[in-house]
Amino acid sequence: MTARYATPDEITKWDSLIIANPDGGNVFSSFEYSEIKKLTNYTPRFIISSSLAITVLEKQTPPLGKLWYLPKGPNVTTAKQLFDTLKALKPLAKKAGVFAIRVESELDRACQPTLERHGLKKAAAIIPNPSTITLDISSSLKKVLEDMPQKGRYAIRRAERDGVKVTTEAATEENCKIMFKLLSDTAEGQFGIRSYNYYKEFWQSFEKAGLGQLFFAHFEGKVVAGAYAMTFGTKSTYKDGASVRERTAYGASHLLQWHVIKWAKARGVKLHDFCGSPPSEEINNTDHPHHGVGMFKTAFNKQVTDYIGCYDYVISITNYKIWTKLGERIHRRLYFQRTKDYYY
Repeated sequence: MTARYATPDEITKWDSLIIANPDGGNVFSSFEYSEIKKLTNYTPRFIISSSLAITVLEKQTPPLGKLWYLPKGPNVTTAKQLFDTLKALKPLAKKAGVFAIRVESELDRACQPTLERHGLKKAAAIIPNPSTITLDISSSLKKVLEDMPQKGRYAIRRAERDGVKVTTEAATEENCKIMFKLLSDTAEGQFGIRSYNYYKEFWQSFEKAGLGQLFFAHFEGKVVAGAYAMTFGTKSTYKDGASVRERTAYGASHLLQWHVIKWAKARGVKLHDFCGSPPSEEINNTDHPHHGVGMFKTAFNKQVTDYIGCYDYVISITNYKIWTKLGERIHRRLYFQRTKDYYY
């Protein structure tokens, strides 16, 4: 098994190649996502290994060389496929001056001991769903709703009864500002967010590619919640969600999510990812910083899915040691000072 850079013709149909990967692909491995990440000083690289398409985001990390990050990749389904792919990538990475390859496959967390025995090093998560909640929407909408926990069904029906309306919206400048204001208010004191320009570029780019959609929930003439969702192959992802701080309408966010699910299903989606929750062992821990997020999402499905998260495959032992002890911390701090944005 060897690896090579993709040809220009292969890059023009990159999304279809990613969707053809063993795990069905992931929107965060898409061509559109790699383009967005140029805003945060990544250089996209597109690699073919056997029949596997691999999206690589490259960071310059002087004087140590380069770091390769595979967002939600490689898109494999077994630990063996992962190891075989990394071995194939190693000569190409070494030639490019890469000291480590950071992988983020959605392999089950049960694989972690195997990864560590093979020398992979645990790293902090980048895309915030090393644990998440998904919902099988392959059956009829009636059955999907019936199979939900009672809390979710009640919230959806209550919001409908109380007059909450959900609309799909174009990602215009005005609507992006409304959504960003909701997101900023929701994030305050809870989690960090990127700049308005980053979100606007993201929302508009995915909409233009036919992969993304903005949603608003309205109550008594006001926007009370917003969501941005994406579809990719037979999967959908709840990328961003926010609501007003004062709870003016019970279940507005649940009804909003139900409309996202209906939109995704109409586009051929079979699995909806709510994109992030506390890990399964922490889902009922009221002290967990994302407990509220978890409670909202478990109203649709109580089962938490735990992935392996991020792992580093070391190419240069010396440079990787420097990176983990000091280099990464310095690069992240300097980057934030210069851009007021997050390094990854």
